[in-house]
Amino acid sequence: MKDFIGSDDRALLERHGLASFEALWALELHAVDEPNQAPRGGWSTVYRLDLEGRGYYLKRQSNYLTRSLERPLGEPTLAREFRNICRYQRLGIPAMSAAFFAQRRVAGERRAILLTHALDGWRDLDSWLPEWHQLQTEQRLAIVTACGALARRVHERGQVHGCFYPKHIFLRSGDGGFTAQLIDLEKTRPLVLGERDRVKDLEPLLRRTNPWDDVDHVGFLTAYLGSAQDVSHWLQRLTARLKDKAQRL
Repeated sequence: MKDFIGSDDRALLERHGLASFEALWALELHAVDEPNQAPRGGWSTVYRLDLEGRGYYLKRQSNYLTRSLERPLGEPTLAREFRNICRYQRLGIPAMSAAFFAQRRVAGERRAILLTHALDGWRDLDSWLPEWHQLQTEQRLAIVTACGALARRVHERGQVHGCFYPKHIFLRSGDGGFTAQLIDLEKTRPLVLGERDRVKDLEPLLRRTNPWDDVDHVGFLTAYLGSAQDVSHWLQRLTARLKDKAQRL
């Protein structure tokens, strides 16, 4: 996979001497959270980078690999996420966007870098939940509608997000209500099992949005399905999966 630099980001990165893998790898920054450790000794860390008022998140990995049938020897998880970012863009699914991607083999290490645009001005669904019952009814409906429409777009385009959690759905309010987009595309895969895949993808969101009530669930599914016609069927399917999941935990 060739190095990638976004056309709108190249000049800015070049002005700061950051338009290369080596420069971004050597850049000293404070991590935004604790590094993720791989079982075999690899690591993955996320940093915040601000350049001339434009925000980015810089991910760096060393020997932090994922394996698949296509790549049994493994590849950096950032390589998979970058491919999925490009796929979502081609399919017209609202999601995070990349400014830079590259990977290298250095002295036995498999290193990778992914620079993405920060969603400044957006707010993740998880941060709305603690104040959910203080929101106006119209605002709650607008949020669940935006989430349902986003899920519908993902599945209509033949994709399963695989990690459809409140912390991965980002929302922004506007005159026409709310718009939504996704982050964390590492686990995205093609939708191949129809309704079974769709239920499996949606269930984690309902399980993690405890403040949502029946009205919110109906609003979400109405937006997801495009009408209220089959809402009862989908509520039954999702409720059954929720109960089954709870019994396994």
